[in-house]
Amino acid sequence: MKRIHVIGAGVEGQEGFSGRALDLINNAALLMGGARQLALFPDFSGETLQIDNNLSQVVENIEKASGTVVVLASGDPLFFGIGRYLLRNLPETDLEFVPNVSSVQYAFSKIREPWDDAIFVSVHGRGLNAAIDQIVAHDKIAVLTDEVNTPQAVARKLIERGRDGYTVYLCEDLGSADERIQQTDVKGLLEIEAAALNVLILIKEYEAGGEGALPGIGIPDESFAAVKKLMTREEIRAICLAKLRLRHDMTLWDVGAGSGAVSIEADHLLPNGRVFAMERNPQSQTYLKQNLNSLGSRNVTLVAEEAPGCFEDLPDPDRVFIGGSGGHLWEILEAVDGRLPPEGRVVLTAVTLDTLTSASEFFENAGYHLEVTTVNIAKTKPFTDYKMFEAFNPVFVVVADKE
Repeated sequence: MKRIHVIGAGVEGQEGFSGRALDLINNAALLMGGARQLALFPDFSGETLQIDNNLSQVVENIEKASGTVVVLASGDPLFFGIGRYLLRNLPETDLEFVPNVSSVQYAFSKIREPWDDAIFVSVHGRGLNAAIDQIVAHDKIAVLTDEVNTPQAVARKLIERGRDGYTVYLCEDLGSADERIQQTDVKGLLEIEAAALNVLILIKEYEAGGEGALPGIGIPDESFAAVKKLMTREEIRAICLAKLRLRHDMTLWDVGAGSGAVSIEADHLLPNGRVFAMERNPQSQTYLKQNLNSLGSRNVTLVAEEAPGCFEDLPDPDRVFIGGSGGHLWEILEAVDGRLPPEGRVVLTAVTLDTLTSASEFFENAGYHLEVTTVNIAKTKPFTDYKMFEAFNPVFVVVADKE
């Protein structure tokens, strides 16, 4: 049986290898690795082979080798490393992995931050959108970048989504004489030309679940930055969220999101789902971005375009909430009907009889099962000498199930 030892190189050069790892390297017939790893062993007496981007040649050379092979990798070979590829293409029993301290571990130690609650994202050779989804869904993230998907590119995407509420540590050239660690924020990353070798650590600025954490449902209206007339009030939100009947992994469209209040509360009910908050008003977009950051939302994506034109690039919804239509209700409902799967549900709020009549007519003609609830709310006014109730305009909550 051929022995293939896949050995991780830490950030400290040869001093970071264990005695056993050095013995395995010195007794190998073939030593393979990147240029930086091979440079650690200039006096190696056996055959050396530099690994480039063509990993299939790595496997071919291993299979042709007549003696013991050592493959040098960075840090832990099974952590976003070559180990996964070798396991897919070589007999598992031929492989032994000898991990070292990874650059991510080293980076967290340098900023004195525990990392057992962090998630790890690699954008190396991948698209950014899926990585950004992961980043915004968590509180502490380590990102491995590349020459295309740079820290600047990550920052731009986060800002586009209105999700710049992170403390950022840019850890460059770790373990070398040029090592540099900078603390900044997401916007500050735009001003930094990062070194090619870096680890990007983002830590959400609020303490998740800590003192002062807001409830999942029933966030006070005063907590939202908003144009108040464009906001779904707290009690109406609670009813609408109950009517939506969300499951943990659903996709929700929030059309006419306004301040994002419904999206942000729905986010807590969709830990494995996605929320798309669609808002065309630039002022409301500004407030929505601010609320996404200050209220710690995770899976909400701002779609700063007008419905229904923005539907085309979105995944099909399981649920749709319509809080505003900008005068295009019928077109929006037609487009929603074309994308909503059977047994999907639409919840719509109306404050005028015109909107109620138009929505009811559409759903009845389209064969939906329709339910309308009228909600009348009166609340006591604070800071007054007498306890009097202030009545709000009635709201019609329309629930339509697609047969």
